[in-house]
Amino acid sequence: MEATQKVKKSVLVKQQKEEAKAQQGGPAVAKLNDCPTSPRKMRLVVDLIRGKEVFAALSILKFTNKEAAIRVEKLLLSAINNWEAKNEGKRADENGLFVKEVSVAGGRQLKRLRPAPQGRGYRIRKRSNHVTLVVDTKNVNN
Repeated sequence: MEATQKVKKSVLVKQQKEEAKAQQGGPAVAKLNDCPTSPRKMRLVVDLIRGKEVFAALSILKFTNKEAAIRVEKLLLSAINNWEAKNEGKRADENGLFVKEVSVAGGRQLKRLRPAPQGRGYRIRKRSNHVTLVVDTKNVNN
């Protein structure tokens, strides 16, 4: 009888990560945390590109007259680059890449005081948000 060799858990986890990396393809994710814009203003911009083809979404963002559009445009470019890194040898413009999911969640709030009449102070809440953007190809069987 041969003695079976016991493998450390850390070695198994490393092997599983390498196997997952070897399986190319799938969606790519880009995240933007603690963006100093209120979630409501960011959702107005994000709703414009949800479900659109990637390069159409980039042109929409380029000509949208809101500050949040600049940040979402950079995030979308990052997601495209992440997808190209994950799918080596493939290009985004040839594979019908589209914005699969976009979500905006509220981030932390900075609480400040503004002087008000008769010695009072009004609370100002400076809001921030977290944006998660997922891009993928239309056809799953690539």
